[in-house]
Amino acid sequence: MSSKEKIGFVGVGRLGSNMARRLAEENYKISAIYDVNVEATTGIADELDAEVCNKLSRVTELADVILTVVSDDGAMLRIFDTHTDSLLTNAKGKLFINCATVSPGTHILVEGAAGSVGAEVLEVAIASSIADAREGSLYLMCSGLESVFHRAEPILQKLGSHIRFLGPAGKAAKINALVNLVMNMNTAALAEGLALGDALHLDLTLLREIFSQTGADSRVLKTDGENMQEREHKCFFSAAHAAKDTGIALELAEKAELDLPLARATKRQYDRMIAGKLGEIDKSGISELTFNLNSAVKEDLT
Repeated sequence: MSSKEKIGFVGVGRLGSNMARRLAEENYKISAIYDVNVEATTGIADELDAEVCNKLSRVTELADVILTVVSDDGAMLRIFDTHTDSLLTNAKGKLFINCATVSPGTHILVEGAAGSVGAEVLEVAIASSIADAREGSLYLMCSGLESVFHRAEPILQKLGSHIRFLGPAGKAAKINALVNLVMNMNTAALAEGLALGDALHLDLTLLREIFSQTGADSRVLKTDGENMQEREHKCFFSAAHAAKDTGIALELAEKAELDLPLARATKRQYDRMIAGKLGEIDKSGISELTFNLNSAVKEDLT
């Protein structure tokens, strides 16, 4: 795939905007941008000299390859809805790289809809941070047709340092759901361990160090432990996304007739954060449910 091909983006939040910046730095032309948040769209479009599109079909018209980074299953189905203005209008020959964390079934439906109009789709699950997007060091798990993966591979190589092709549509979404499930449960467990340490008047810096040298070690300890201790929750992966992604895993478990009590408990905790108006802070903020809270936070959570 030539870097002369024009790239469109649908969804330019923290992740999508940094992916767009990365590709622009790698000499790809970002020709079209669409987002329901028009204010966010204008800034990144001006920065990258891209057109702000009012219609999804305009993105398809202006771009050869379209990357989508939308919020949930409903948003994904809307942008590929063939009964209204959508990305599939005059989409023959176009390539869609779908990076949203949505259910496996939605990815399969979208692949079928795109195929019906002569377009190609690659499902790309991202298991990395916003900083990784900016640096081109994302962990990318891909599903779909292998020929489509190879078509997209040059772009993926500019975005990721670990790129894996896993098989047919839906498989990457299943694995990503499990990655996020374990990460979210680890985050909840770490929050409770540190909260108990705090309640016992232990030195949390020392406790984190001992955790890191024993069976309590985890990647979450490295990324979230200090933030929990300092009560600083700048958003890299929001509590609302953690709740959604844990829910996807629970839906898969229900279909498999498997009971996951720890997953259900974790989902309840993230749902509490959303109800307490904490859904848009980082998932590390789950510690605010168990640390000794100030009265204002307690009132929000009751």
